[in-house]
Amino acid sequence: KGLELMDRLTTVFTMQEAFMRRLASSNDSFPKEWPLDMSLKASQVEVRDIIYHSMGELFEIVQELKNSKKHRTTEIKELDRSKLVYESVDAFKLLLEALILIGVTPDEFFEAYVIKDKLINERIDQKY
Repeated sequence: KGLELMDRLTTVFTMQEAFMRRLASSNDSFPKEWPLDMSLKASQVEVRDIIYHSMGELFEIVQELKNSKKHRTTEIKELDRSKLVYESVDAFKLLLEALILIGVTPDEFFEAYVIKDKLINERIDQKY
């Protein structure tokens, strides 16, 4: 089952990179090659801008959560779950783009995820 998950993660990275190549060929301001040299100011600005854009997409997710205000006494029962998922994909694609630009691979991301997951679970166990 883990291999299947890794195949899916690799597929997502591959799909995003294909999209990025399309952007690079049709948009003069998009990087033509990656990974970027992150010691350069221009590279850091590029990645920062993409991450800021992903934050805008995250804000669109929050906008769909009509009952998220703790002080609100009435409840709105309608929730467009498909829009939540759709906006989540937008945010994820942008974060993935930033990861690819800095040279993160699916294997590296997966390994970091496993390590971080273990760490945060240990923190819960230790009442952090």
